[in-house]
Amino acid sequence: MSEWLISLEGTEAGQQVALFLALSAALLHAVFGALQKGRHDPWLSRGAIDFCYGAMAAPIALFVTPWPEPHMWIIFAGVFFIHAGYKLLQALAYERGAYTVVYPVVRGTGPLFTVIAAWLIFNETYSATQWLGVAVLVSGIFGLAIYNLIHVKLDRETLVPALWLAVATGGFVALYTTYDAYGIRATANPFTFLAWFFFLDGLLMPVLALRRWRHMAVRPALKPLMLRGLIGAFVAYGSFGSVMLATRIGKVGQAAVLRETSPVFAALIGWLVLKETVGPRRIALMSLIALGAIIVQLGA
Repeated sequence: MSEWLISLEGTEAGQQVALFLALSAALLHAVFGALQKGRHDPWLSRGAIDFCYGAMAAPIALFVTPWPEPHMWIIFAGVFFIHAGYKLLQALAYERGAYTVVYPVVRGTGPLFTVIAAWLIFNETYSATQWLGVAVLVSGIFGLAIYNLIHVKLDRETLVPALWLAVATGGFVALYTTYDAYGIRATANPFTFLAWFFFLDGLLMPVLALRRWRHMAVRPALKPLMLRGLIGAFVAYGSFGSVMLATRIGKVGQAAVLRETSPVFAALIGWLVLKETVGPRRIALMSLIALGAIIVQLGA
Protein backbone atom coordinates (compact mmCIF):
# COMPACT_ATOMS: atom_id res chain seq x y z
CA MET A 1 0.00 0.00 0.00
CA SER A 2 2.77 2.44 0.92
CA GLU A 3 4.69 1.66 -2.29
CA TRP A 4 1.56 2.35 -4.36
CA LEU A 5 0.99 5.69 -2.63
CA ILE A 6 4.60 6.73 -3.05
CA SER A 7 4.41 5.86 -6.76
CA LEU A 8 1.57 8.40 -7.14
CA GLU A 9 3.64 11.37 -5.94
CA GLY A 10 3.77 14.11 -8.55
CA THR A 11 1.48 12.30 -11.03
CA GLU A 12 -1.95 13.18 -12.43
CA ALA A 13 -3.40 10.08 -10.79
CA GLY A 14 -1.87 11.23 -7.53
CA GLN A 15 -3.63 14.59 -7.84
CA GLN A 16 -6.97 12.81 -8.28
CA VAL A 17 -6.37 10.56 -5.28
CA ALA A 18 -5.30 13.61 -3.25
CA LEU A 19 -8.55 15.36 -4.26
CA PHE A 20 -10.62 12.41 -3.05
CA LEU A 21 -8.66 12.19 0.21
CA ALA A 22 -8.98 15.93 0.91
CA LEU A 23 -12.75 15.96 0.34
CA SER A 24 -13.14 12.83 2.47
CA ALA A 25 -11.17 14.60 5.19
CA ALA A 26 -13.55 17.58 4.94
CA LEU A 27 -16.64 15.47 5.58
CA LEU A 28 -15.03 13.44 8.33
CA HIS A 29 -13.53 16.51 10.02
CA ALA A 30 -16.97 18.09 10.29
CA VAL A 31 -18.24 14.88 11.91
CA PHE A 32 -15.21 14.90 14.21
CA GLY A 33 -15.86 18.49 15.28
CA ALA A 34 -19.49 17.71 16.02
CA LEU A 35 -18.49 14.68 18.10
CA GLN A 36 -16.13 16.82 20.16
CA LYS A 37 -18.55 19.70 20.59
CA GLY A 38 -22.05 18.23 20.41
CA ARG A 39 -24.02 18.50 23.63
CA HIS A 40 -21.13 17.20 25.71
CA ASP A 41 -18.07 18.58 27.49
CA PRO A 42 -15.47 19.12 24.72
CA TRP A 43 -12.57 18.24 27.03
CA LEU A 44 -14.04 14.87 27.96
CA SER A 45 -15.04 14.12 24.39
CA ARG A 46 -11.57 14.91 23.06
CA GLY A 47 -9.92 12.95 25.86
CA ALA A 48 -12.01 9.86 25.08
CA ILE A 49 -11.31 10.16 21.34
CA ASP A 50 -7.57 10.60 21.82
CA PHE A 51 -7.38 7.71 24.28
CA CYS A 52 -9.09 5.38 21.82
CA TYR A 53 -7.08 6.31 18.76
CA GLY A 54 -3.81 6.35 20.71
CA ALA A 55 -4.46 2.92 22.23
CA MET A 56 -5.38 1.42 18.85
CA ALA A 57 -2.38 3.00 17.13
CA ALA A 58 0.16 1.86 19.75
CA PRO A 59 0.52 -1.80 18.67
CA ILE A 60 0.61 -0.77 15.00
CA ALA A 61 3.36 1.76 15.66
CA LEU A 62 5.38 -0.57 17.87
CA PHE A 63 5.00 -3.89 16.07
CA VAL A 64 3.58 -3.49 12.55
CA THR A 65 4.98 -0.49 10.66
CA PRO A 66 8.73 0.08 10.20
CA TRP A 67 10.26 2.12 13.00
CA PRO A 68 10.89 5.81 12.31
CA GLU A 69 14.30 6.90 11.10
CA PRO A 70 16.47 8.67 13.75
CA HIS A 71 15.80 12.13 12.33
CA MET A 72 12.03 11.63 12.76
CA TRP A 73 12.05 11.83 16.56
CA ILE A 74 12.64 15.59 16.67
CA ILE A 75 9.89 15.98 14.06
CA PHE A 76 7.50 13.94 16.19
CA ALA A 77 8.34 16.18 19.18
CA GLY A 78 7.29 19.20 17.13
CA VAL A 79 4.12 17.42 15.99
CA PHE A 80 3.19 16.62 19.60
CA PHE A 81 3.53 20.18 20.89
CA ILE A 82 1.85 21.82 17.88
CA HIS A 83 -1.16 19.52 18.06
CA ALA A 84 -1.31 19.94 21.85
CA GLY A 85 -1.59 23.71 21.40
CA TYR A 86 -4.23 23.27 18.71
CA LYS A 87 -6.37 20.96 20.83
CA LEU A 88 -6.17 23.10 23.94
CA LEU A 89 -7.23 26.22 22.03
CA GLN A 90 -10.00 24.36 20.22
CA ALA A 91 -11.44 22.94 23.43
CA LEU A 92 -11.41 26.42 25.01
CA ALA A 93 -13.19 27.85 21.96
CA TYR A 94 -15.83 25.11 21.90
CA GLU A 95 -16.35 25.59 25.63
CA ARG A 96 -17.29 29.25 25.07
CA GLY A 97 -19.02 29.43 21.68
CA ALA A 98 -21.70 27.75 19.57
CA TYR A 99 -20.36 25.12 17.20
CA THR A 100 -21.68 26.76 14.02
CA VAL A 101 -19.98 30.06 14.99
CA VAL A 102 -16.64 28.76 16.20
CA TYR A 103 -16.05 26.05 13.62
CA PRO A 104 -16.20 28.24 10.47
CA VAL A 105 -13.77 30.76 11.98
CA VAL A 106 -11.30 28.01 12.84
CA ARG A 107 -11.52 26.47 9.38
CA GLY A 108 -11.54 29.82 7.56
CA THR A 109 -8.35 31.11 9.14
CA GLY A 110 -6.35 27.99 8.29
CA PRO A 111 -6.38 27.58 4.48
CA LEU A 112 -5.13 31.03 3.52
CA PHE A 113 -2.17 30.80 5.89
CA THR A 114 -1.51 27.23 4.77
CA VAL A 115 -1.41 28.18 1.09
CA ILE A 116 1.08 30.96 1.86
CA ALA A 117 3.20 28.62 4.03
CA ALA A 118 3.16 25.94 1.31
CA TRP A 119 4.38 28.55 -1.18
CA LEU A 120 7.22 29.62 1.14
CA ILE A 121 8.26 26.17 2.41
CA PHE A 122 7.42 23.74 -0.41
CA ASN A 123 7.74 26.17 -3.35
CA GLU A 124 4.17 25.41 -4.44
CA THR A 125 2.72 27.76 -7.04
CA TYR A 126 -0.93 28.50 -7.78
CA SER A 127 -2.68 29.97 -10.78
CA ALA A 128 -4.70 33.18 -10.65
CA THR A 129 -7.85 31.04 -10.91
CA GLN A 130 -6.83 29.04 -7.87
CA TRP A 131 -6.14 32.20 -5.86
CA LEU A 132 -9.62 33.40 -6.85
CA GLY A 133 -11.03 30.10 -5.59
CA VAL A 134 -9.19 30.51 -2.28
CA ALA A 135 -10.62 34.03 -1.92
CA VAL A 136 -14.16 32.84 -2.70
CA LEU A 137 -13.92 29.92 -0.27
CA VAL A 138 -12.46 31.99 2.58
CA SER A 139 -15.06 34.73 1.97
CA GLY A 140 -17.84 32.17 2.24
CA ILE A 141 -16.41 30.73 5.45
CA PHE A 142 -16.00 34.11 7.16
CA GLY A 143 -19.36 35.25 5.80
CA LEU A 144 -20.91 32.21 7.44
CA ALA A 145 -19.12 33.03 10.70
CA ILE A 146 -20.32 36.67 10.63
CA TYR A 147 -23.89 35.62 9.90
CA ASN A 148 -23.78 33.14 12.77
CA LEU A 149 -22.27 35.78 15.04
CA ILE A 150 -25.24 38.06 14.37
CA HIS A 151 -28.01 35.49 14.59
CA VAL A 152 -26.92 32.66 16.90
CA LYS A 153 -28.31 33.25 20.40
CA LEU A 154 -26.38 30.59 22.29
CA ASP A 155 -23.39 31.54 24.50
CA ARG A 156 -23.66 35.25 23.62
CA GLU A 157 -21.87 36.38 26.78
CA THR A 158 -18.71 34.40 25.91
CA LEU A 159 -18.88 34.73 22.12
CA VAL A 160 -16.16 37.36 21.62
CA PRO A 161 -13.52 35.39 23.59
CA ALA A 162 -14.64 32.28 21.69
CA LEU A 163 -14.03 34.03 18.36
CA TRP A 164 -10.53 35.15 19.36
CA LEU A 165 -9.75 31.61 20.48
CA ALA A 166 -11.15 30.35 17.17
CA VAL A 167 -8.81 32.66 15.21
CA ALA A 168 -5.84 31.43 17.26
CA THR A 169 -6.94 27.85 16.69
CA GLY A 170 -7.10 28.54 12.96
CA GLY A 171 -3.49 29.71 13.09
CA PHE A 172 -2.55 26.40 14.65
CA VAL A 173 -4.52 24.58 11.93
CA ALA A 174 -2.26 26.22 9.33
CA LEU A 175 0.81 25.41 11.43
CA TYR A 176 0.00 21.73 11.95
CA THR A 177 -1.13 21.23 8.34
CA THR A 178 2.19 22.55 7.02
CA TYR A 179 4.31 20.82 9.66
CA ASP A 180 2.51 17.47 9.29
CA ALA A 181 3.05 17.66 5.52
CA TYR A 182 6.75 18.22 6.17
CA GLY A 183 6.80 15.28 8.60
CA ILE A 184 5.00 12.75 6.41
CA ARG A 185 7.31 13.66 3.52
CA ALA A 186 10.41 13.22 5.69
CA THR A 187 9.96 9.48 6.26
CA ALA A 188 10.20 6.64 3.76
CA ASN A 189 6.94 4.98 4.82
CA PRO A 190 3.95 7.36 5.25
CA PHE A 191 2.12 4.81 7.42
CA THR A 192 5.01 4.90 9.90
CA PHE A 193 4.34 8.60 10.34
CA LEU A 194 0.58 8.06 10.70
CA ALA A 195 0.90 5.26 13.26
CA TRP A 196 3.35 7.16 15.45
CA PHE A 197 1.41 10.39 15.04
CA PHE A 198 -1.80 8.88 16.44
CA PHE A 199 0.09 6.99 19.15
CA LEU A 200 1.94 10.06 20.44
CA ASP A 201 -0.96 12.45 19.84
CA GLY A 202 -3.15 10.33 22.09
CA LEU A 203 -1.04 10.84 25.21
CA LEU A 204 -2.00 14.32 26.46
CA MET A 205 -5.75 14.90 26.33
CA PRO A 206 -6.81 11.69 28.15
CA VAL A 207 -4.79 12.83 31.18
CA LEU A 208 -6.41 16.29 31.16
CA ALA A 209 -9.87 14.79 30.58
CA LEU A 210 -9.50 12.29 33.45
CA ARG A 211 -8.46 15.08 35.80
CA ARG A 212 -11.46 17.16 34.73
CA TRP A 213 -13.84 14.19 35.09
CA ARG A 214 -12.63 13.49 38.63
CA HIS A 215 -13.31 17.09 39.73
CA MET A 216 -16.85 17.24 38.30
CA ALA A 217 -19.74 17.46 40.75
CA VAL A 218 -21.82 15.29 38.43
CA ARG A 219 -19.64 12.88 36.50
CA PRO A 220 -20.87 11.68 33.10
CA ALA A 221 -21.13 7.91 32.69
CA LEU A 222 -17.93 6.47 31.23
CA LYS A 223 -19.50 3.84 28.96
CA PRO A 224 -21.31 6.23 26.55
CA LEU A 225 -18.33 8.62 26.73
CA MET A 226 -15.91 5.91 25.65
CA LEU A 227 -18.29 4.69 22.97
CA ARG A 228 -18.33 8.20 21.53
CA GLY A 229 -14.55 8.22 21.82
CA LEU A 230 -14.27 4.96 19.88
CA ILE A 231 -16.46 6.29 17.08
CA GLY A 232 -14.49 9.54 17.07
CA ALA A 233 -11.21 7.61 16.85
CA PHE A 234 -12.20 5.92 13.60
CA VAL A 235 -13.45 9.25 12.24
CA ALA A 236 -10.11 10.85 13.22
CA TYR A 237 -8.18 8.14 11.40
CA GLY A 238 -10.16 8.90 8.26
CA SER A 239 -10.02 12.68 8.64
CA PHE A 240 -6.45 13.41 9.74
CA GLY A 241 -5.04 10.37 7.98
CA SER A 242 -6.66 11.29 4.68
CA VAL A 243 -5.44 14.88 4.59
CA MET A 244 -1.91 13.89 5.63
CA LEU A 245 -1.74 11.33 2.82
CA ALA A 246 -3.15 13.95 0.45
CA THR A 247 -0.29 16.31 1.36
CA ARG A 248 2.21 13.50 0.75
CA ILE A 249 1.11 12.78 -2.82
CA GLY A 250 -0.37 16.17 -3.81
CA LYS A 251 -0.03 19.88 -3.09
CA VAL A 252 -0.18 20.89 0.55
CA GLY A 253 -2.07 24.13 -0.05
CA GLN A 254 -4.60 22.60 -2.40
CA ALA A 255 -5.36 19.77 0.01
CA ALA A 256 -5.79 22.29 2.84
CA VAL A 257 -8.20 24.43 0.80
CA LEU A 258 -10.32 21.47 -0.30
CA ARG A 259 -10.48 20.17 3.26
CA GLU A 260 -11.94 23.52 4.31
CA THR A 261 -15.20 22.69 2.58
CA SER A 262 -15.84 21.06 5.96
CA PRO A 263 -17.93 24.05 7.21
CA VAL A 264 -20.54 23.07 4.61
CA PHE A 265 -20.79 19.64 6.17
CA ALA A 266 -20.52 21.15 9.67
CA ALA A 267 -23.50 23.44 9.06
CA LEU A 268 -25.53 20.49 7.83
CA ILE A 269 -24.56 18.49 10.91
CA GLY A 270 -25.36 21.45 13.15
CA TRP A 271 -28.81 21.64 11.53
CA LEU A 272 -29.65 17.93 11.29
CA VAL A 273 -27.98 16.58 14.43
CA LEU A 274 -27.44 19.48 16.84
CA LYS A 275 -30.78 21.15 15.89
CA GLU A 276 -29.14 24.51 15.14
CA THR A 277 -31.03 26.77 12.73
CA VAL A 278 -30.00 26.88 9.04
CA GLY A 279 -31.70 29.44 6.74
CA PRO A 280 -31.45 30.45 3.08
CA ARG A 281 -28.65 32.97 3.68
CA ARG A 282 -26.48 30.36 5.34
CA ILE A 283 -27.22 27.93 2.54
CA ALA A 284 -26.06 30.61 0.05
CA LEU A 285 -22.84 31.12 2.02
CA MET A 286 -22.23 27.37 2.16
CA SER A 287 -22.71 27.27 -1.60
CA LEU A 288 -20.05 29.99 -1.89
CA ILE A 289 -17.63 27.78 0.04
CA ALA A 290 -18.31 24.86 -2.25
CA LEU A 291 -17.95 27.12 -5.31
CA GLY A 292 -14.54 28.29 -4.07
CA ALA A 293 -13.36 24.69 -3.76
CA ILE A 294 -14.58 23.94 -7.29
CA ILE A 295 -12.73 26.98 -8.68
CA VAL A 296 -9.52 25.87 -6.94
CA GLN A 297 -9.79 22.43 -8.49
CA LEU A 298 -10.64 23.77 -11.94
CA GLY A 299 -7.68 26.14 -11.73
CA ALA A 300 -5.38 23.17 -11.28
